[in-house]
Amino acid sequence: MRFLADENCDFAVVRALRDAGYDVLAVAEVSPRAEDTKVVDIAVHDRRILITEDKDFGQLVHSSGRKTQGVILVRYPAQARERLSEDVVRLAKRHGRKLAGCFVVIQPGRVRISRTAV
Repeated sequence: MRFLADENCDFAVVRALRDAGYDVLAVAEVSPRAEDTKVVDIAVHDRRILITEDKDFGQLVHSSGRKTQGVILVRYPAQARERLSEDVVRLAKRHGRKLAGCFVVIQPGRVRISRTAV
């Protein structure tokens, strides 16, 4: 599975996914300060599931009907951040390729997965 980590994604998540053997590209490494539409374009072009903490991607995907390979929206408050990386890796391992084409919201103790158009 391939991921694209948005600039606002905690880099600990990038490291943890890479350590677990996943192919992760970080926007900060390839296209710093890219607009959201450009980030989605990169993810689609490279067939990567986008990991972000930016709620605007929900609007971009659902309201505008923007096609994606999938989006994982991270919603972790400061007091739960120590589990963030571990939980994202667990999500990837548990759901694997089923995440493709989905909009996922991950919160402490909760995961919501909804199907979107790919």
